[in-house]
Amino acid sequence: MLIAGEASGDLLAAELVEALRRELMERQVAYTPEMQPLRTGLAPRFFGAGGAHMKAAGVDIAYDLTRLSMIGVLGVLQHYLEFRRVFQQLLRTARSRQPDVVIGVDYGEFNLRFARAVRRAAKQGVFRNWKPKLVQFVSPQVWASRAWRADRIARNYDLVLSIFPFEKAWYAERVPELRVEFVGHPMVDRFPSPTPGATERRNDPPRVVLLPGSRLRELTFHMSVLLETLALMRKRIPALEATMVLPNDALLARARELGVPDSVRLQTGGLPDALRQADVAIAKTGTVTLECAFFGVPTVTLYKMSWRDYQIAKRLVKVNTVTMPNLLAGEPVFPEFIQHAATPENLAGAALDLLENPQRREQMRQRLARVTASLGPPGAVSRAAKAVADLLT
Repeated sequence: MLIAGEASGDLLAAELVEALRRELMERQVAYTPEMQPLRTGLAPRFFGAGGAHMKAAGVDIAYDLTRLSMIGVLGVLQHYLEFRRVFQQLLRTARSRQPDVVIGVDYGEFNLRFARAVRRAAKQGVFRNWKPKLVQFVSPQVWASRAWRADRIARNYDLVLSIFPFEKAWYAERVPELRVEFVGHPMVDRFPSPTPGATERRNDPPRVVLLPGSRLRELTFHMSVLLETLALMRKRIPALEATMVLPNDALLARARELGVPDSVRLQTGGLPDALRQADVAIAKTGTVTLECAFFGVPTVTLYKMSWRDYQIAKRLVKVNTVTMPNLLAGEPVFPEFIQHAATPENLAGAALDLLENPQRREQMRQRLARVTASLGPPGAVSRAAKAVADLLT
């Protein structure tokens, strides 16, 4: 059983399913009689919650969780009853089908609660002989906020599959009894390309990629500041070309409603090609900044949210930066602007400096190559599949 709640997790879960299918069929594991779904000589069966990628990979989807993807306290509160209903529906499905392993893919808080509920259910009544293994693929960012959650993770998971190199040592220091395996970052497999940052690009006119986010609330908060930033940059470089990349057609339609001018190229998907051709990017903090780093693109990062969400976040977050390449490098590689600092003037100034300062671009390029090298070699999902299969032998 796999649970993925966002588009990125849906893709990662689908990749894991394909790797697990190969790994388990190759091993032809001799399962014990109580492990009904997977028996010697039978193809492994997968079910759970996810989206289109998981369905295409042959997963029996009980619920499309990706449509509930959101951010912020207000969004969670507004959808609380639906989340609760879906949670109970998935728990009933788990009790009924009794999978050998339950794998949460990203979507940390939901999956941690679900793992705890499964653990309890497996100990109760007629389910006492059900002994599922519980796995989380992509650790919740407990090192950034609410570190006490590490104890809850240790109590409820048999295995955490980490995609960042520092996490295994972080957990070992706090909850040494928890098995944590650094498998590497799956992005390395998705983008077969020359060494990240190996070549410097200089377009005439220069090209900027705008990356406002993958969720509706992010798009709403970031759109106006990005468009004003672009207008300021074009005062200095009138011919500056701009492309805005969004993950799906629904967000693209919303971007048009928010007034993206015809002078900005709008597209869904195709981020690797856009980054290969870009001179600079302006991106919301998050996973996409790692993709910018992978392709060696000098990037300015931002994040804006509601006043209420910001007041909560600034009390919880314990790291100095929320831009992942900066965390991995241990220094501010990408300029970062959060909330009130994310003004058009600040963003445009930082982006123009990256465009016009060759020495700084070269220094950044070298640091980005080191960051991406730390993500591990290709084969992250295959290593994750092997670790999961080891739990069943």
